[in-house]
Amino acid sequence: MEAVTLSEFLSSINILAVTLTLSWLVMLWDMYLASRQRRVTLNTRRVPADLREMISTEVFEKSRRYSLDKSSFGFYKTLYSQIEMTLFLYYGILPYVWEYSVDLCIRYDFDVTSEIWPSLVFTTLLSLWSLVIGQPWSLYHTFVLEEKYGFNKQTLRFYIKDTLKKLVLTLVLSYIVVAVLIYIIMNGGDYFFIYAWLFVFLFSMFIVFIYADFIAPLFDKFTPLPDGELKTAIEALASSVNFPLKKLFVVEGSVRSAHSNAYFYGFYKNKRVVLFDTLLEDNPLTQKEKESENTDDQKSDIAAETTKEESQKSKESDKNWHKNQIKGCTNDEVVAILSHELGHWKFNHNLKNIVLAQINIFICFYGLNLLIKENAIYTSFGFSSQPVLIGLIIVFEYIYAIYNEVFGFFMTALGRKFEFEADRYAKEMGKANLLSVGLIKLHEDNLSFPVVDRLYSAFNYSHPPLLERLKELRKSSKKSD
Repeated sequence: MEAVTLSEFLSSINILAVTLTLSWLVMLWDMYLASRQRRVTLNTRRVPADLREMISTEVFEKSRRYSLDKSSFGFYKTLYSQIEMTLFLYYGILPYVWEYSVDLCIRYDFDVTSEIWPSLVFTTLLSLWSLVIGQPWSLYHTFVLEEKYGFNKQTLRFYIKDTLKKLVLTLVLSYIVVAVLIYIIMNGGDYFFIYAWLFVFLFSMFIVFIYADFIAPLFDKFTPLPDGELKTAIEALASSVNFPLKKLFVVEGSVRSAHSNAYFYGFYKNKRVVLFDTLLEDNPLTQKEKESENTDDQKSDIAAETTKEESQKSKESDKNWHKNQIKGCTNDEVVAILSHELGHWKFNHNLKNIVLAQINIFICFYGLNLLIKENAIYTSFGFSSQPVLIGLIIVFEYIYAIYNEVFGFFMTALGRKFEFEADRYAKEMGKANLLSVGLIKLHEDNLSFPVVDRLYSAFNYSHPPLLERLKELRKSSKKSD
């Protein structure tokens, strides 16, 4: 029996039809998983026994409704995106946009022989299209869904400014990546995939290196953590395990959202800690503001009484209920959360993730090397030529769809393993109880629904569900808080 070559196999099938079919199957699988989680959320109306002492019925019900609203939003957005993508490919919009990009370059005397200029124009047009078509969803999510539950802190002006900055930054970075990859693929010969992978690796490391110092400050204000009990405690924690802490920052995330976060960054012996102000019960960025408010209140009893009455009315409002709760963690709980983050550093989790990601990218580029010159791939999507950028898009975004799902599942499972290891490290440091309380508070502040379907969790939760983490943390440990 004569062996079938890759070219013959690709020519014998309708690649576009197969791609769309697999894409819809992936979407339907994701929707099935989401429906399982939605059913769990609908049917769970009582606070789990392990959380009843920490989470009130009112907060639990609020988180349940928030989860259901997010689920509905996610369903319609996913369905719309899938239909849009299907129509986009079926009616040959990609070839039309590419030809239009080439025509624009010719009209304005840009070089089209290397494909770089048409590719940059093509990238710009698709980015602008994605921005425009995605705005109704983004606006609804920010100013309706998040606003309803008290999370949104943005004004429309702030939102527009933020969106434009993201667009410019995305385009600049995309231009660099697209231009260099096209040059490498067109001039790199049979081993271009090695050079392409090496460029992506170096560029991604460069972005990681500059992100916190040059990119993140474009969107958020970073302030050194003031001297005090928290700073002393964090420095003592870092010193106790020889963590090379250089700087401590508080980021003013509260101007955008009430959601909280914290992270480490930096290479080798230049580690830094960033705390979102929404994570801290005693927010150092608002202390002066509070002191000023207290002084003003003392000047007028009438003004103080009015303020009190207005505050009470606000608490009774469903829309503002979550905004007026005491949020954040105590200093000890913040230290416990950071001890968990130190576990990731201790076990080199970030390095392991980087290595696995780079192996995956290398495999993808090797596959691209086998497919990018196959004419059947381009003709199936309506192209009469073989533009390098189009080959990249078709292979990485569409042909690799199932592979990406499998790899994503593997990384999600690995992420949960890493989180358990970091929790155990915090427990060995004597922070189990404080970390448990801190995790519960974070879930409460973020209105995260704590009851999760196991299958949905397996595919979507890189962090273990709260109840599973609490169960592990509450097991006997070597030290106690």
